[in-house]
Amino acid sequence: MRAHQTRGSESLDALLAKVSACTICAGALPLGPRPILQLSTTATILIASQAPGSKVHQTGVPFSDASGDRLREWTGLSTDLFYDEARVAIMPMGFCYPGRSAGGDAPPRTECAHLWRDQLLQYLPAVRLTLLVGSYAQRHVLGPGAIAPRVKNFRDYLPDYFVLPHPSWRSRLWEEGNPWFAGDVLPALRTAIGRALAGDSRSRRVIPVKRLSLKLQERPRAVESS
Repeated sequence: MRAHQTRGSESLDALLAKVSACTICAGALPLGPRPILQLSTTATILIASQAPGSKVHQTGVPFSDASGDRLREWTGLSTDLFYDEARVAIMPMGFCYPGRSAGGDAPPRTECAHLWRDQLLQYLPAVRLTLLVGSYAQRHVLGPGAIAPRVKNFRDYLPDYFVLPHPSWRSRLWEEGNPWFAGDVLPALRTAIGRALAGDSRSRRVIPVKRLSLKLQERPRAVESS
């Protein structure tokens, strides 16, 4: 787990050490605990995703799989910029690989959000744009709701949030059935990311949320449920 911090955030390392040592749900994790996060006090973009997949668990690098390739394609971020912790933070809803279920990867464990997320968010003062990737991150921050209508109406959540489907292999089929995603959503996504990286404050507004995702850094493992 890696972290980039500026002067005045000396307690960040201590908090990350606690997260790294957490074993509260170890008995329910088929491959054991291995928190995968990317966190920086200077990052202006936060990627709030689901949970690491098995490949990410092995590599320890967040989104180091096909889902990550697709997400980088959507965002227009190069690999170097995507993994630049000083600019981009990555914090899934569940920090460790949750195992498999009948339909694919199991849902992210809920313990991480309850125990760590709010504490970690305190170290993300520079975040200007949060990408809510997949249903679990969206439900946590925005409450219940269907993904497709939210993504189609992405402007309702700007400038603070950009809602996206999870970039799993299924998203290819979803994109084919929803051509407006490539034609309307992706250009706007890349513009919003460019503004956030450039420090464009625009009119930041606050909308009701259950909780805002935070980012933590370590070269987490990429996930199909990331």
